[in-house]
Amino acid sequence: MIASLKTDTRPMLEVRDLCKHFPVFSKGLMRKQVGVVKAADQINFDLMPGETLGLVGESGCGKTTTGRTILRALSPTRGSVLFRNPKNKSNEEVIDLAQLDEKELKPLRTQMQMIFQDPFSSLNPRMTVRDIVAEPLIIHRMASGSELDDRVSSILKKVGLKPEHRTRYPHAFSGGQRQRIGIARALIMNPALIVCDEAVSALDVSVQAQVINLLQDLQQEFGLTYIFIAHDISVVKHICDRIAVMYAGRIVELASSDELFDDPKHPYTKALLSAVPIADPDIPMSMELSGEVADPGRLPTGCAFHPRCPSCFEPCDVETPSLLKLKSKNRHVACHLYKDDVES
Repeated sequence: MIASLKTDTRPMLEVRDLCKHFPVFSKGLMRKQVGVVKAADQINFDLMPGETLGLVGESGCGKTTTGRTILRALSPTRGSVLFRNPKNKSNEEVIDLAQLDEKELKPLRTQMQMIFQDPFSSLNPRMTVRDIVAEPLIIHRMASGSELDDRVSSILKKVGLKPEHRTRYPHAFSGGQRQRIGIARALIMNPALIVCDEAVSALDVSVQAQVINLLQDLQQEFGLTYIFIAHDISVVKHICDRIAVMYAGRIVELASSDELFDDPKHPYTKALLSAVPIADPDIPMSMELSGEVADPGRLPTGCAFHPRCPSCFEPCDVETPSLLKLKSKNRHVACHLYKDDVES
């Protein structure tokens, strides 16, 4: 973490009971709501300045929906997202992003940005690199003329591209270079918070390592705070300070990266870690998890994971566990196995 930010003990982001539910309607002319998809449900966590928090889980578990709802790309169904920009020392106001309308959100867009998953579809093929990277500055009227060009050239250098790349179009670049353009676009307004939505999943393994190293270097230089979304739990180990494991729209475990990998608590976390390939052909790969991820539109009663859980017992199919802090360590788990080990 950045030294100046690390001393700040106040959270940049406080997410409380955040929910994003999508209504399901019947077919035909007389459409009626027949259900709801709980894509993100009762999400709670704090994010410290300079920290990297990972959101991991299988596809469809609600990671991307959670990230986009925090940034207000999606409007929350309920809950609060309290935001305080540690870079703005003159304004210590805490703002609930969930309560703002589009007009009130616009000036805050400069402080919160997203890096998208697909570097091929997230860049407009008809715009040059200069226009893509400069667009946020133009929209928010933060620079123009030679100053704008200078800022674009400077940020391209920071992400490992050359200033002369400004006049080229996205098709002229590799996947890794395109993702660097996306990173430059996110950084151009010097934001405090960046949500990396599967930012390396579409890249080759060798390129993934380069981009992750770049993100870490940029975090040190610009004092960035990340929410790093990934379905590959082995990737987040190298960049995240803490990891939140999600299943069926809920966080089931939240711990530091080291604690999570050294001593996973939730059965789902253990299953995810068992599926991580080991770089030794003599060691067999164990896969403890079977079945499909729960349908967020038709969740089972009780714990959503209980139909797949090898440790399922009596209360699991009737009582939904809450995310509670354990007595022994600074970590949170939503599992009935630890109901006697939580803080009162």
